[in-house]
Amino acid sequence: MAAKPLAGWRVLVPRGGKWGDSIAATLRSYGAVPVIAPMINFASADDGAALAEAFGELRDGQYDWLVVTSATTVDVLVGQNVTIPPSTKIAAVGETTAAALALAGYRSDFVPTGDNSARGLVKEWPESEISGRVLVPQSDIAEPNLVSGLGKLGLQVRFVAAYRTIGVDVTEHVKTDVASGRIGAILVSSGSVARQIAAQLAPLPATTIVACIGPRTAFDARAAGLSVDVIAEDRSADALVAALVEHATRDPAAQ
Repeated sequence: MAAKPLAGWRVLVPRGGKWGDSIAATLRSYGAVPVIAPMINFASADDGAALAEAFGELRDGQYDWLVVTSATTVDVLVGQNVTIPPSTKIAAVGETTAAALALAGYRSDFVPTGDNSARGLVKEWPESEISGRVLVPQSDIAEPNLVSGLGKLGLQVRFVAAYRTIGVDVTEHVKTDVASGRIGAILVSSGSVARQIAAQLAPLPATTIVACIGPRTAFDARAAGLSVDVIAEDRSADALVAALVEHATRDPAAQ
């Protein structure tokens, strides 16, 4: 029986929860040993009153569009028991977010088909929908390019912090494993994760493969000072693992 393509690889998964568990299972199916070490977590927004006000307006039908950029925002919608009226359309930044919306019982009226990022969402925004009010609930540290991009299209956009993204310290054991080169690859799922990797684990050994979940995350990783070896074509967990498998298959000596 041929060896699995990631046999012998120890892969750092720097996010926990459903995402971490799911991608860890996928890694195991290819023979890898996932090391789950969450480096970011999410907490309630500092300004709960502003969020409650925005969601109240949303329930009342005061927005033509709701833009959802992460599964974490979906969790906030569910936690706040937000009902979205039929008159309000919902845009999801990508297929992963659309799937999270569907699982929570929400619909998706628009999902970009190319670049699953804020830039892609703005670029593919329907030309027939360039007026009206838009609510964008995001992380407190979200970059303003989505809000500014939609605003330039002619939309009236309100940003509200739906949650806070906070760093989580990894254990000394994980730091030692990374520094020694025992971790063959690190998965980077967002700019926030990239910045935590750079702050806590850099400099990385030259042999450590850094795999990013799409071009935008790769850009953020490089901006944080990381060298990027693998870039998934789209922002899905399956695509990220597939890109790492392709790299390992193409260069068996990498690990």
